[in-house]
Amino acid sequence: MRLSSPVRRHLAALRALLVLTVILGIVYPVAIWAVAFLPGLHHRAEGSMVKTADGRVVGSRIVGQAFTDANGDPLKQYFQSRPSNAGYDPTSTGASNLGPEDAVDTLPDPALVKAGKEDENARTSLLTQVCARSKAVGELEGVSGARPFCTPGGVGAVLALIGPRDRQGHVTHPVRVVSLNEECGVVAKPFVAVYAGVRVECATYGEDYAKGEVVPVRGGAPAHPAVPADAVTASGSGLDPHISPAYARLQAPRIARTRGVPERQVLQAIEHNEDGRTLGFLGDPRVDVLTLNAELDEKYPYRG
Repeated sequence: MRLSSPVRRHLAALRALLVLTVILGIVYPVAIWAVAFLPGLHHRAEGSMVKTADGRVVGSRIVGQAFTDANGDPLKQYFQSRPSNAGYDPTSTGASNLGPEDAVDTLPDPALVKAGKEDENARTSLLTQVCARSKAVGELEGVSGARPFCTPGGVGAVLALIGPRDRQGHVTHPVRVVSLNEECGVVAKPFVAVYAGVRVECATYGEDYAKGEVVPVRGGAPAHPAVPADAVTASGSGLDPHISPAYARLQAPRIARTRGVPERQVLQAIEHNEDGRTLGFLGDPRVDVLTLNAELDEKYPYRG
């Protein structure tokens, strides 16, 4: 008996559904599961977990984590990871999405600050984030945290020039100059006293400086700061487990002092945990922070 066209089409669709269910719902998942048990792949399939000598899991080799105390202060016996805008939380991975022109802060209400409250409308620019991190790392490691376009206080060195403008929109003869990221009452005086012959003011909360021309000031910081770039910028995922060899070597003296071991032994541990460029030419050399700290704990336990 010849089946009608609609019935034939439905039977063909049913056969396709059954075949694809078997292939994609059973065969493919089982094949992938089996591949995960191949030598060299099983450890990665399990999350690349890092274990101590006694078998305790301390984290994943491919997920960054913080090495700080309950107050968020760096634990001096450990190498510090790259900054994270995700709080090292795998469930909220992401970046700040702020660009290089994000240089002006939204200052907090001084009344709320005085009362010990947080101003939800306040916002820190990318430039100030970088400056603050560089200052903090410099203080931790005992080096200069100075960077171009940063004030000594660790905020973005940005001025608003207020006055007549030329056809290109640039202020020609400023009548007022305001340090936008330095709030009056917080700083004793702006990072620069005079600009273009005009006394520089600190910013006053609530005053609108939108009519001013925003001018970043480079300052006298070296072109190649002592604090590497990866120490002050977060990764796109917020979970980068690596730091640059330069940042690792910057931290080596502190680690050696804190753990009471020669610095050369710490440098050897850095080299042992350093990975070269992927395929020999992609990316940059990098150091895995978790495996490095785990090795230090095993070889040179902290006695503090």
